[in-house]
Amino acid sequence: MPLLLLLQGLYEKLEGELMILAIDVGNTNMVLGIYDDNRLLASYRIATHHEYTEDEYASVFDSLLQFNGINPKGFEGGIISSVVPTLTVTLGKMCDKYLFFKPLLVGPGIKTGINIKYENPREVGADRIANAVAAYYKYGGPIIIIDFGTATTFDAITADFDYLGGAIAPGISISSEALFKSAARLYRVEIARSDKIIGKNTAASMQSGIYYGYIGLVENIVKKMKEEMGGGRINTVATGGLAPLICSGTKNIDTVDMMLTLDGLKMIYEKNMD
Repeated sequence: MPLLLLLQGLYEKLEGELMILAIDVGNTNMVLGIYDDNRLLASYRIATHHEYTEDEYASVFDSLLQFNGINPKGFEGGIISSVVPTLTVTLGKMCDKYLFFKPLLVGPGIKTGINIKYENPREVGADRIANAVAAYYKYGGPIIIIDFGTATTFDAITADFDYLGGAIAPGISISSEALFKSAARLYRVEIARSDKIIGKNTAASMQSGIYYGYIGLVENIVKKMKEEMGGGRINTVATGGLAPLICSGTKNIDTVDMMLTLDGLKMIYEKNMD
């Protein structure tokens, strides 16, 4: 069957359904998910353009919707978590102007069910809250969450759904970029898993040091967090763009869940619609 007919059929199927849009805005990438009830219809990862207007983002989003045959008038509502305040406003305007709803914003006052033990709860990133909600309800507590983004965040959640806090480390990409820029005789290499830690040339040595050095960072932080949480059985779940690559080199991560943040946003949306 021709692609056009397939898309037309999907469009007609979805035209009468009310969907939920979840948007997670990071410094480097933005992830969007479209849910129909408990089913993830489509998800997209696009570059974060800090200078884009609501009209420019609407154009990008409209192209994605058309490719999947999704009706832009079929949204019940949506929710945004963002670590880029200017884009929080921009995307809110886009939803209001082009998708015909005002999105919820993950921040102070929104219902999550989590008890935040941070000294200043307002400092906890919206994406970390969404991750905590999804991790707890999908995998139970106590649990440690690692999110491999521009920064790598580690979050500790108790069995009673208390958010204890966590750790923030430079992401592997910006750590590598700092090495390339600061060392005159070193050059940019692909971040990739190396089979051997002893490299036989400069590129292999850099890849080995970057990859296994970062795994060492992850394993050590997870180990010490488990100790501070009292030991015993503590689940670990990882998410973020580089999670599959990093976690393939360690046994300290139980689960890789690429949809963790989006699922958390959907859960928070539903909790606030009750």
